[in-house]
This record gives sequence, C-alpha cells and structure tokens, in this order.
Amino acid sequence: MSARLLSKAFGSLSVRTPHAAPGQRIGLLGGSFNPPHRAHVAISEAVLTRLGLDAVWWIVTPGNPLKSHDELAPLEERLAACQKLVTNPKIRITALEADLDSTATVVTLSFLKQRFPGVHFVWVMGGDNLAGFHRWAAWQRIARLMPFVVADRPQWRLRALAAPAARALARFRVADSAAGTLALRTPPAWLYLTLPLSPESSTEIRQGRRAASRTAKKP
Repeated sequence: MSARLLSKAFGSLSVRTPHAAPGQRIGLLGGSFNPPHRAHVAISEAVLTRLGLDAVWWIVTPGNPLKSHDELAPLEERLAACQKLVTNPKIRITALEADLDSTATVVTLSFLKQRFPGVHFVWVMGGDNLAGFHRWAAWQRIARLMPFVVADRPQWRLRALAAPAARALARFRVADSAAGTLALRTPPAWLYLTLPLSPESSTEIRQGRRAASRTAKKP
C-alpha cells in the first residue's frame, strides 16, 4: 500500500460510503457486477441471515485488476443496474473504490477498518474467488484484516478448498454451525458457507446477450 494512497484517501471525507454505526456487523461483497444478478442477491441475503449481519455492502469496483476490461460496462451503468435489481434495504450499493482511486482489496479493507474502527466487517467472496485467492495482491494480509466468508458456487467447492490459500488457512476455518459468531472473531477466521446454489453468473449473462445480439442481426 503506497504512502500516496494512505495520505490521499485514509480519513478523507471525499470517499463516500454507506452509514455504519459502532457495533454493527457488515458484510462486504466486492466485484465488477457486470452485470449484477440474482445470485449476488441470494448470497447477500444468505450471509445476512446466517452470519447475523446488519447490512451487506456491494462494493462495485471500477475494474478488477485480475480480469479483462474488454466487456466491462461503465461504472455508472453497473451501479444503476445494481440499484434496480436490489430491493432489500439491508443491501447497500457503493462505488467507494472509485473515490479511493484504488481497486486493490487490501487498500479497500484497510481504509474501511480505519474509518469505522468500531464496526465488525466480514469480507464476502465466492468459491471461485477462493480458488484464486493466492494470486491476489497481499492476500495473506487481507486474511488478517478481517474475517471472511466464502459462499459456495456451482462446481467450485472442491477446487476452492484444495487451493493454496484454503490449505494455508485451514486451521483458521470456522464450522458452519458457528456462522453467527464469525463477525466477532479475531482474524484470521473464515467460513465456507453451504447454501442453495444458483447457476447464474455475470459471464454467462454476457455470453447470452452476445448470442442474442448476433441472432437479431442475422437477415
């Protein structure tokens, strides 16, 4: 994390976030949301209930550094799509990473912990993210910043739990039955959450839209 980012963003009122009060338990679901879909909502509502959270923030990134931006819709378009999809008042939408001028998860989480020292944050990721977590910048520091919950995704469970990060953090894994305590645990602490699986994915939705567009253009 650079000194420039620290001096510019940390504590800056220019970084807009949803409201959070000391003692609250808040999940943080980051991603491109390109586009958002019902599986994002289902994961959010599952962690709200199972972890006893007060809110889940969708952190809509300007761009994932590990993914191609060739098909990335403009940030404002993705934010509007999220607002249109979400009806649960406990799910809140934010583009705080654009204000931070950083898409690094370690910077985002460090910033939120410093701005809201009395809030119990939980990072939320999918099983596909856990499978590649060891490739994220400063992933070991991320694991020490706050507890995290991994939402099961179709066909990812075995690969995710066999991945390098999961093996390295195996002794810190919390049982499903203790999900309600995760937000209050001292990190590293994490949980692989079993939940009803949705086949929806942003990638498949974009592929379907491309196919429909090609079909519509045929004479």
